[in-house]
Order: sequence, then C-alpha cells, then structure tokens
Amino acid sequence: MSNSQFLSQCSAHTIDNAASQLVAAHLVAFPTETVYGLGADATNGDAIRRIYEVKGRPTDHPLIVHISSINLLELWASEIPEYAIKLARDFWPGPLTLVLKRTIEAKDFITGGQDSVAIRVPNHPIALALLQSFESKGGKGVAAPSANRFGQVSPTSSRDVLLELGDYLGIGDIILNGGKCEVGIESTIVDCTYENPCILRPGAITLAMIEKSTGLRITAVTKSNIRSSGKLEKHYAPQAKVILDEIPKVGQGFIALSYIETPPGVIRVAAPNSAEEFSQILYESLRQIDTLGLKEVVVAQPTGEETEVGIRDRLSKAAKGR
Repeated sequence: MSNSQFLSQCSAHTIDNAASQLVAAHLVAFPTETVYGLGADATNGDAIRRIYEVKGRPTDHPLIVHISSINLLELWASEIPEYAIKLARDFWPGPLTLVLKRTIEAKDFITGGQDSVAIRVPNHPIALALLQSFESKGGKGVAAPSANRFGQVSPTSSRDVLLELGDYLGIGDIILNGGKCEVGIESTIVDCTYENPCILRPGAITLAMIEKSTGLRITAVTKSNIRSSGKLEKHYAPQAKVILDEIPKVGQGFIALSYIETPPGVIRVAAPNSAEEFSQILYESLRQIDTLGLKEVVVAQPTGEETEVGIRDRLSKAAKGR
C-alpha cells in the first residue's frame, strides 16, 4: 500500500470518500475506541471475502457488524430480549458487542453460518462519522474485525495497521488515521440468545456493569456454543514468547504495573500506572517487544475483577502463541 493511500487527516471530505469506497466494495481500516477495525459493507459478500483474505481469517469465524445507533439494531437482529435493549441503551456507543438472533439481512458470510449475529455501536467520532456517511449512501452496516493478520496482535494505531496489512491492501482501500485507541483491547461480547446474558469475551464493560444494567446474573460462558471473535485459545500473540507471572531474567522484556520494580539486566518495556492504562498500552507494548527483537517477554498480570479480567484474557491467549 502506497503512502498516498494512507490518510493522515480525517476531514469530513476524507471520511465521506472512505464511505464511498465502502459502497464500492473496498476495505476501510478505521479507529474505534477499542482497536482499529478492517471494515467492509456487511451486505456485500465479495467485499467480506476480501476481509477474510487480507486477514488470513478462517471463513467460519463470524464478524461484528458496526452500526451508528441502536435505531438500526432491528435491521440485523430479531427476538431481542429486554435485557439486551437495556445493555444497548446503557453502553452504546461503547465497547460492547451484543450477539442476537439474526434477521435475513445477516447472511452466512457475516455470521459464520450461525443463526446469530454480533452487533455493536463504536464510541469514536471517526468511526461514527464513517458509519453515518455510509448509511446516508444506502449502507446498512460495516462488518469489521480487528485490522491485523489473524491471530496476531491487534492494532491500536494507524501505523500498526499499515505495517501489518499494507502489503495485503489494494487500490481503493483506505486507512483512516484517528490516533491511538482509548480502550486498547477489544469490546466485551455478550451472548443475548439465552434467558440470561453470557459473556463470550471480557473487556472494558465488566460483569458487574452488565449485572447492574440488566438486574440479571451472568450465565457461565461454558453454556454458550456460539463461535465469536476472541474465543480461540491462541490469539493476540507477538512473535516473542509471552511468559506470565514469573520473575523476569536477564535479557527478557518486562511489562508490569509501575510499582513493580525491574530486576537488573531486564528490559522494561512498559510500566502502566493503572489497569486502564495497562489496557491502553498492552498491544502496543507486545508489538514493541518484536520491534526490539526480544525473544521473550514476562508480563506481571494485574489482579482485579474489572478491566483486569479482559487484560488477563488477552494475555492467557497470547501466552499460548500463534
């Protein structure tokens, strides 16, 4: 991908042009509050096939459809329980994906052949402007997994996207530069096809927040057999070996909260001050490990039952390798 196709300024004109490229079945990488997504027209099978090709993603792995507001939810989803409406009202726009029974609009190439569809409204001004412009041109939704090769570290900056996917994108494809992502890990995914909600992937919207919103107890994740993003055992992995909760040795990289000291001879890669900052810098730090040419990185996982759960989920998968 040439530098002329890399859009560093997200003006109203460039966003409108990107929406037109989506209509024309091209791909657009765009920022959200979580990570950068690789978007295509969710109703265009040919465009969706290009997402799978560019990512190297298995075609039975479902995608998340991004819409601009709750008003478009019924276009994609049916049999919507009241608790799902509560979640959407409380957390959209935001880092929450709802899995619901699909309508005829959600084809197999979006759902991985399942009878459910994943939907979210992102909380990022560029993402929302892109979706609104696309919808004004007749678009119904943008399917967008993370903008990286399948199984590798998700991108939290446009530079990450360019380095990761630049060789795979073609003429007409666009990367929108929206700076660094605020949350830093992917959205919480909640299965809403059961009587009670079930978390398929933890994230910034926590179990306690979901239970408070719905007034319901969370169902154990093992109950759901739905395939969704981030459920594979190996994922989010750099080239380097990720080691969890050990004392780092000389020559290894080290990521830990700032109060944890760095042993002599160990390369400190990141020292976030909070779980929220840990989440923001996690993927950037894992990418930096590879840039530094380190073979191993030790990560001291943050404890806690809020954002920390999502961080530990990503790290447990990264530690299993690619």
